[in-house]
Amino acid sequence: MSEEMKACPICESPYGYCTGFDSYTCPECSNEWSPKEVEMEGGIVVLDSNGTRLQIGDSVIVIKNLPVKGAPKTVKSGTKVKNIRLTEGEHNINCKIDGFGSMQLKSEFVKKG
Repeated sequence: MSEEMKACPICESPYGYCTGFDSYTCPECSNEWSPKEVEMEGGIVVLDSNGTRLQIGDSVIVIKNLPVKGAPKTVKSGTKVKNIRLTEGEHNINCKIDGFGSMQLKSEFVKKG
């Protein structure tokens, strides 16, 4: 585990500390990130339903009710999702949603919020 501090990609605080294997947390804004994901972000362009570019750590709002495989309920339209992570592929947003846990979303069903 590294004792080196890294600048937060969201608030740019220089006090981001290591919280696990290649994982950092910002004590000022509570953002969690992986330096490898931040490096990858430059190569990944993810746009929301309105064409706005999304970035790691953004908050988004779900724009349509989304069924969830294996769950008895849907993610409701208007649900706010905080601290997203971007990935490549069809489901290009990794996030945690209250009541559902970790999941992947398609950027076409969210707007930056």
